[in-house]
Amino acid sequence: MLARRALLAGLGGLAMPAQAQARPVAIGAIRWDAWYAPGSVPTMAVERALSPPAWRHRAPFFAEVPEDGGPVRMPPPDQAVMDRQIDWAAEAGIDYWAFVSYPEAASMSAGFQLYRASARRHRVKFALVCEAVRWGRRDAPGEALSTHPALLADPDCQRVAGRPLYFLGFLSDELIVEAWGGIAGLRAAVDGFRQRARAAGAGDPFIVLMTPVPDQARRWVRLLGLDGVSAYAWQAGARAAPYAALAQVAERGWAAQAALGLPVVPTAMTGWDRRPRVQNPVPWEAWQRPGEGMERFYAPPTPAELTAHLRRAIAFAATQAPRTALIYAWNENDEGGWLAPTHPLDASRLRALRDAACRPAPADRCVRLPG
Repeated sequence: MLARRALLAGLGGLAMPAQAQARPVAIGAIRWDAWYAPGSVPTMAVERALSPPAWRHRAPFFAEVPEDGGPVRMPPPDQAVMDRQIDWAAEAGIDYWAFVSYPEAASMSAGFQLYRASARRHRVKFALVCEAVRWGRRDAPGEALSTHPALLADPDCQRVAGRPLYFLGFLSDELIVEAWGGIAGLRAAVDGFRQRARAAGAGDPFIVLMTPVPDQARRWVRLLGLDGVSAYAWQAGARAAPYAALAQVAERGWAAQAALGLPVVPTAMTGWDRRPRVQNPVPWEAWQRPGEGMERFYAPPTPAELTAHLRRAIAFAATQAPRTALIYAWNENDEGGWLAPTHPLDASRLRALRDAACRPAPADRCVRLPG
């Protein structure tokens, strides 16, 4: 533990950026934190997925990756690891992380808890990504409905147009009927959520529906009284396709969403390659059969390709009322989308983001990253 902290300290000799002018577009990155609870089902699943030789290079920079080919292991949670991520994210141009939200006691909340405990968290704000199922049911409201309004009042919660930013996703017609008795029941839940947020001092949240399906966005945003549309990720199930094809899928998706006349938060893609999960399926994807679909993936981006795609996302976001772009993802390493440095310290994707986010922004907005 001490050796790892010393290493992190040694990598951290980065000049802190001076106070910079506000960028016209806020840049967010999705966080999916399966990496901080050794012994838990999610952490053991991602360890297993990334242990084969073909995938070990994707392990997070803080992972234990034995040179003898032994299994990848995630170490116990370390505040220094989170603090370093906050610094690197800020220095690459990220304004906020969009944390996929889980119940407070869940192992998947460990990353958010480390972030909240950090004395450095003011450098990168947060938003919440909530799966619709976590709102519970009409007769049994979920924990999210009672805990999220207070979180939206936190000074470090990302705001757009003065309103706390909130993403709601993974909704379906079946869920609307089964859990809420129809669209009117869910609309009442949305209205009640807004009321609780205002009562908590957060103001009226800017609620963004996450869906890549235009018909769903067209119907649900207006019927539920939501404020905009985005997507958790974009991909079209291509077979061994180049990264350029993935970028094109995403960019066409933004245009299709904008054509609906809705405010759009464009989601840029750092990659999509689920082969670690195909080779070693994770428990929460019970439909996945081992090895079935290994041919469906997109090649990873070159730094120049990633920079160009991110620049287009930022430019697109500048035309939208929320004026914010989202990136898939900070740490979906086993699913193929990541920005965070990988083992031992490959920060090339963060440098690609810096090149997109910090030019022609003020020179003091970002600083030199490691590696």
